[in-house]
Amino acid sequence: MTDEQWEKLRPLLPPQKPNIGRPAHDHRRILNGILWILRTGAPWRDLPERYGSVGTVSSRFYRWQQAGIWQRILEELQQQGDADGSIDWEKHFVDSTIIRAHQHAAGAKRGIKIKRR
Repeated sequence: MTDEQWEKLRPLLPPQKPNIGRPAHDHRRILNGILWILRTGAPWRDLPERYGSVGTVSSRFYRWQQAGIWQRILEELQQQGDADGSIDWEKHFVDSTIIRAHQHAAGAKRGIKIKRR
């Protein structure tokens, strides 16, 4: 993540916990790890060590998801982009009617034998 991107995201993140006992893991490092997972599609276990432990990075991702932080960040960035005119709403949207899922996404299993009469 670039310094410019970080400066835009930093105020939208929860406050960094104070260093009491063990030092808190830096939000930027953890966020870079989360972005690496999302960009590559790799399983959590393949996260490079430079981003921290898999448990720390995945735990923060899921806790923030549960707390609605990702949704709040998305909404705030959309508002900022709309206010400065950098979002063309005719172009930047997702229409789920055009997204096709692979047949296995529907739960199809390979190798299941079906008894026929």
